[in-house]
Amino acid sequence: MLIDLVKILAGLGLLVVAGDLLVKGAVNLALRLGIPALIVGLTVVAFGTSAPEMMVSVAAVLDHNPGIALGNVVGSNTANILLVLGIPAIISMIRTDEQDTRESYFIMLGASVLFILVCFMGPLGWPHAALLLVTLVVILIRQGRQALAHRASRTEEEIEGVDVHMSLGKVALFIAIGLVGLPFGADFLVDGASSIARAAGIPDTVIGLTLVAIGTSLPELATSVTAAMKGRADVALGNVIGSNIFNLLGIIGVAGFFGRLDVPPGMLRLDLWVMLAASLLIAPFILHRWPFTRLVGVGFTLIYATYVVVLMTAHAG
Repeated sequence: MLIDLVKILAGLGLLVVAGDLLVKGAVNLALRLGIPALIVGLTVVAFGTSAPEMMVSVAAVLDHNPGIALGNVVGSNTANILLVLGIPAIISMIRTDEQDTRESYFIMLGASVLFILVCFMGPLGWPHAALLLVTLVVILIRQGRQALAHRASRTEEEIEGVDVHMSLGKVALFIAIGLVGLPFGADFLVDGASSIARAAGIPDTVIGLTLVAIGTSLPELATSVTAAMKGRADVALGNVIGSNIFNLLGIIGVAGFFGRLDVPPGMLRLDLWVMLAASLLIAPFILHRWPFTRLVGVGFTLIYATYVVVLMTAHAG
């Protein structure tokens, strides 16, 4: 058990560090190649920050643990809304009147419904994965065209990980470390988590929905908490919506090409609907621009804690 915990911690550490270095290296390489900052923000940064979750899901599929792969995505989306928004809101109220996220929110809801439908059509294979990826590409193209039409392209200074003084050698080193570290970190995390699940008699899906999901959401949570402490808690909202869209369409879209994903019955009965309910829970805050107050943050955090207890209790029963 101790060795498995060490594997999990080492895996999480590798995923966080390697993912961060990969984003920094890829962003600076893309800008050096003359790719517009807007496109870098929509693609390179978005894919890079989702790299830990993607590698974990791919590693889980290759290790014949589809419950961890699917649980990682579904659990991460639920944790993103209830924890990654809830905890920063406790620190500093999140205002929603400073940015219009309504369209992105509806896209996230659409992606959630599509994902649920695909799960009920399971087991998931490459045709389902292709459908999810094509949907993601269409969304990215539309967002890119809209941003260009409104001349809302981002400057290099607004892109995460930009360093105008970074040498080409350092860029290559960061990318290399990221590409090597991510699969090792994912393998350690999946191996340790699945071993603990087997030893404790806990289904892989529950481990994926809780331990792995929270672990892979730590970078988003850390970023949001840091932003809240600096008085910019509002950035968490856009990050959560974008991350959830990529999780549903991109991560399972890629993982589905590496093997078949059988959808656990328990996920069809409960977890997919909890994810959708959490997504609908923030509708008034998005549509009516209600602020996420500290009381709301406490409520969201307690709801998530209750969900985890229900998962564990249902298994124990």
